[in-house]
Amino acid sequence: MTNVIPLGARRQAPMTCAPVTQPAPGPAALIEAVVRHRQPPNSVPWMKECAELLNILEVTRHVGQPLPEEALAPFLPVRARLEEMLRFFPQYYRFLLSIALDLEALGLAGDGEGIAGAMVERAARQGLARGELSDLQRAEARRLMARRGVDPLPDDRGLEPRLRAFAAGAERFALPNRKAAYELTHVVFYLSEYGRRDPGLSAEVARSLTHAGLVAFLDRDSDLLAEVCIALRQAGHRPPAAWEAEVGRTLQATRILPGAPGGMDGYHEAMVSAWLRAVSQGEPLAFDCPPGPCRFVPAPRDSALLPLSLALHDMPLRSADWERMRERVLYRLPPEARATVQAAEASTPDFPEFFAHFARAEPRRRRAC
Repeated sequence: MTNVIPLGARRQAPMTCAPVTQPAPGPAALIEAVVRHRQPPNSVPWMKECAELLNILEVTRHVGQPLPEEALAPFLPVRARLEEMLRFFPQYYRFLLSIALDLEALGLAGDGEGIAGAMVERAARQGLARGELSDLQRAEARRLMARRGVDPLPDDRGLEPRLRAFAAGAERFALPNRKAAYELTHVVFYLSEYGRRDPGLSAEVARSLTHAGLVAFLDRDSDLLAEVCIALRQAGHRPPAAWEAEVGRTLQATRILPGAPGGMDGYHEAMVSAWLRAVSQGEPLAFDCPPGPCRFVPAPRDSALLPLSLALHDMPLRSADWERMRERVLYRLPPEARATVQAAEASTPDFPEFFAHFARAEPRRRRAC
């Protein structure tokens, strides 16, 4: 990972910070912050952050040095109460199973075979996966329980074909729809076992990812862009270098400051950006977090998505042909947005195809004689 370690001042110091150039000390400070300080224990945000952190640590565990056993010490009391949490919070079973399974994969199994197997059996016995309305959530449940040899949906043989059909709809991902784009990346994560096997995805799915990535690049959304780049790699494709560089610049500019996050902050963006850094450059996940509560402050971003959309919307005779529209579009954009669109265009030869869908231009009809 690059030096994302922008430590601001400590608790008594002014709230200013400068980039830190020395290597990060490892994930121990980050684990301590997430488990004990950032969110109220046992709350949904706390479960989500713990699950995300362990998931990324687990899928990148072969990058860099092995995770020291003592780094996971803050999770010892968490592990001790996971079974009781599953009994009391069955509606959050996916978070809880993910935490238990990843802790054991990282070496925190305790005596015997650990508790994850028993938790999986309980969740399957209670039919928790059958209560999901979303195919993506069913896929996550199936993937989690398969890690202990259990299929919670043995009769649903159409789940994977439905996921593949969704991911192959390239046109829908050329329009801004953050939820759909995140679902697309997670379909690839689950089908590829987080990069552990070839998911056998079609060329159309690669186009879907490219379209979603261009939307994220235009929006300067490094959170989504990082996930798209990871998914492309897991699908066997090399992401555009400009996209990964953009994620790296955003990660470098992220600041970690003392104080409670106060709701959503840049935690998830920093995590997935560091994950991309690990798989693309072989640098382990590491942030230097100050003692106590901390918050992740991402760099401000100048999105070109809205200016570009407005410019197109206001054109009465717009075309789906980028070459015909290029100068007209760029002329109507402010300088920052124009530079971002030009960078997006230069990042991939697929930009004209993306624009053909993004422009939403109706074919011109001939008048009747």
